[in-house]
Amino acid sequence: MVAVGILAGTVGLLVYLTRTDPDLTPPAAVTMIVFVVAVWLWVFTRIDDTYVALGAAAALTVVGVIDAEALFATLGDDVVWLLLSAFVIASGVASSGLATRGAAFLVTGAHSPRALVHLVTAALIVTAFAVPSTSGRAALVLPVFVALATVLADRPRLVRALALLFPTVILLSAVASLLGAGAHLITSQILVTATGTGFDFATWMILGLPLAIVSSHAAAELVLLLFTSTDDRRGRLTVTAADIGAQADTSVCGPLSVAESRAALLLVVVMVLWCTEPVHGIHPAVVALLGALVATSPRYGSVRLAPALKTVPWPLLLFMAATLSIGTALTTSGAADWLASTAFGPLTSRGEGAGPLFVVVVVVISAAAHLVIQSRSARSAVLVPVVVALAPSAGVDPLAAAFVSTAAAGFCHTLPSSAKPVTLFADVPGTSTYSTSDLLRLAARLGPLLAALVLLFAWFVWPLLGLSLFV
Repeated sequence: MVAVGILAGTVGLLVYLTRTDPDLTPPAAVTMIVFVVAVWLWVFTRIDDTYVALGAAAALTVVGVIDAEALFATLGDDVVWLLLSAFVIASGVASSGLATRGAAFLVTGAHSPRALVHLVTAALIVTAFAVPSTSGRAALVLPVFVALATVLADRPRLVRALALLFPTVILLSAVASLLGAGAHLITSQILVTATGTGFDFATWMILGLPLAIVSSHAAAELVLLLFTSTDDRRGRLTVTAADIGAQADTSVCGPLSVAESRAALLLVVVMVLWCTEPVHGIHPAVVALLGALVATSPRYGSVRLAPALKTVPWPLLLFMAATLSIGTALTTSGAADWLASTAFGPLTSRGEGAGPLFVVVVVVISAAAHLVIQSRSARSAVLVPVVVALAPSAGVDPLAAAFVSTAAAGFCHTLPSSAKPVTLFADVPGTSTYSTSDLLRLAARLGPLLAALVLLFAWFVWPLLGLSLFV
């Protein structure tokens, strides 16, 4: 009842402000009401996130804030095609067995718990460029964890540490790639709508990969120190490729198979073409589509098109399309500008101190938002339009503010329900992993650590890489 009261009170306030605040135009007010209802449904109900987003987009179309063409055009948006094609490529890579072999190759070089933890971390960072989904990456590497847990069954504390390590690094390292999470593509597209400029694959990688490496290895060390003893860390390990292969569907020993070699070559070519877009001028979505066609080709590919399309998370693509419509409505109707000036006006009126304070507030809110909105993409759809609208008045570059917010939103480790990878590794049949108290213990230290790292990068590292924080 309290939640319903909050919703009714907020909607009533917006209706009242429509009559008293000249800056809140009718289109902006309607957009705000639909937006508030959508956020309320995401937070307080179990209704599917995609269903809510589609309903909100349809409502905005019915009331005339956006037209039908704009709504349905989002389904053909280049970011949707980019993600769709990337999932097909990832299906081909997974079918070839290349990813499992690569993980096995790395972890078998570990001769101590610390080396194992950091080698696993390195392997997980690499997967951010192969699989365009944190949940997809979690499913891909789960057999590797099960194999390690079986081999290390006599070291339960180390197994628990690895169970925490896998989802932690998967979530933190997603920032390395534009395709690491759907939220990244949503952020870029909102920026294009609001400012005319977004992020390309190479720019995002240049900015995100250093943060992914530093934050992931720092988190790995934190997990190791929190959940293993000194004796655990000193013990010697022996993990063989056969141990990993016993849990895999494909061989991880011997030379690369034809399918694995082709998958590796395809990945390299696609990534090179993405990174060199300014040179050849081929759109990233077209590159991804060509890569998907090669991955599913009758003679060269390791998977057929129909089975590959079945692995595509269609609800995620529909969710992205719908949230792009909502983000467009927030920007074009003036709702985002009104919300930013109303909610954060006092913050931007603090003179020279407004910019730094604004950045700190963005990082804290973005990192904590997973406690309210579980979907990473939904958090970007909610936060980024407001952040982008407010940034100029605070003297902050909108691109930098959006990237800072999206990077900080990578922290979502507090509860098993906070992110799908955390949920997946919390309950592995036949293997004892971690409890809610373990997650809370980790989150209490990891949250401030990631926030500090994002602020450090925003102030001192990203400006050196071409993304100035202040204008």
